[in-house]
Amino acid sequence: MTNLETAKYKPKITISSESLKMLPRLHAYGIVIIPILGLIFAIAYATQSGVSRIAISLFLVMWMTSGIGIEVGFHRYLSHNAFQTSKPIRAILTILGAMAGQGPPIYWVATHRRHHQYSDVEGDAHSPHLHDHPWRGLWHAHLGWIFDLELTNTYLFAKDLIKDPIVAKINQYYFAWIFLGLALPTLIGGLIAGSLAGALSGFFWGGLVRIFVAQHVTYAVNSICHFYGKRSFKTADQSTNNFWLAIPTWGGSWHNNHHAFPDSAINGLEWWQIDPSGWLIEAMEKIGLVWEVRKTNPERIAAKKLI
Repeated sequence: MTNLETAKYKPKITISSESLKMLPRLHAYGIVIIPILGLIFAIAYATQSGVSRIAISLFLVMWMTSGIGIEVGFHRYLSHNAFQTSKPIRAILTILGAMAGQGPPIYWVATHRRHHQYSDVEGDAHSPHLHDHPWRGLWHAHLGWIFDLELTNTYLFAKDLIKDPIVAKINQYYFAWIFLGLALPTLIGGLIAGSLAGALSGFFWGGLVRIFVAQHVTYAVNSICHFYGKRSFKTADQSTNNFWLAIPTWGGSWHNNHHAFPDSAINGLEWWQIDPSGWLIEAMEKIGLVWEVRKTNPERIAAKKLI
């Protein structure tokens, strides 16, 4: 086969199909705008009636579970195979990630793997460095890329998950998991408070506000953690570490560490680097829920360390 023929049949990293963009377009606008409206309503209602302890508890619990689903499940496990686990835990982590409303698991993983392969160069879906103005780049990296509808080729980047029966089935019912993530806090809030007001409070704080917060802390890794912060390691991209985002992102903001060692289950490589997801993985390893946990040895760390 000639070079021209090879180029002709080389798989494209994105899919150019207007007919396939309708559902992603509806999802993009719905999953961004509806939580914003929910946040506005929740704040307006709180100024009149306050926020109950039930609502705060539901927000924190749902934020934690969906955040772990994204950072431990979608990111460190499905995207990078940083550890191995059983089929039930695989399913639970994938469902929790889907409840965050950041896209179907296979598409999320494909886009993230694409980001690593083309990090901060042409082909990266959400780099802040491919635009003519810093603020435009930050907007694109944070939210703009979602509306661009540049569909990542999932068969190219996530063929293994397409063939995985558990992940593929959960992926098929993605919108059902978003509904579940909204229904659970609504039902629990209503049952505990014994009122419609309690159910609505659960819906808004444990549902829509939680989705809004979880979205923007995840997207801050795409934008802020490729623009502002400190770099500890030599990498081909412009990833950074951000201490102040460590807790909201469940350890995902040690992004320069992650780009230096993407297969590591632990992002916090220093004792003072807060990494809740890494701590959870280590705890699960101790009780036998996960195994073959990949960790970065001191020699690899020293070899990439910036002086």
